Amino acid sequence: MSIQHKLGILFAAVAFSSASFSQGADVKPERIRGDVVSFSGETLVVHRKSGDNAKINVKADVGVSAFKPAKLADAKVGTYVGTPAITGSDGKQVATALIVFPEAARGTAEGHFPYDFGPASTMTNANVDAVVTGTKGRELSMSFKGGTTSVIVPENVPVVTPVPASRADLVPGKKVFLVVTPGAGGVYDAHVLFVEKDGMVPAF
Repeated sequence: MSIQHKLGILFAAVAFSSASFSQGADVKPERIRGDVVSFSGETLVVHRKSGDNAKINVKADVGVSAFKPAKLADAKVGTYVGTPAITGSDGKQVATALIVFPEAARGTAEGHFPYDFGPASTMTNANVDAVVTGTKGRELSMSFKGGTTSVIVPENVPVVTPVPASRADLVPGKKVFLVVTPGAGGVYDAHVLFVEKDGMVPAF
């Protein structure tokens, strides 16, 4: 496994949290989702879902990752997972996806955070303590530093795990998911980059 890919999977859990990067308290990470317009040198242009184009600086040390399908059964007791979820009117969290992280990513951005899928959305990066199968899917009981939570994972939600990708995959039309921070002149600096590969869209 390359150093860039190790960095990619270690930062992967950060991608699904609201944790700050080390640049300082005033610099907050942002998420960019959209389609690749162009990639030349270290400059990636992405057409965002909001309708505008974002210019992003992808430095040489930024790894490129993708996802491949995994199974719900892979979320066993003792695995480290990330799950965006929506809290229903009954107070229960229902996952919209499940990311089974490799062991190298354990502990990264550990916790339970607000997410940007709406006011009732959250992201949890945590260890699986127990798995209970019910009529609505599997309920994962998870623990993280400072707390515990449980999330229902329906049978039909995407379950994925990170895999290596490359800059050659950053071709026009491919969907991408990035975690960035604002840089100079309106250009963003990339920290995490996932790209569509083999039909797997990083829709998180």
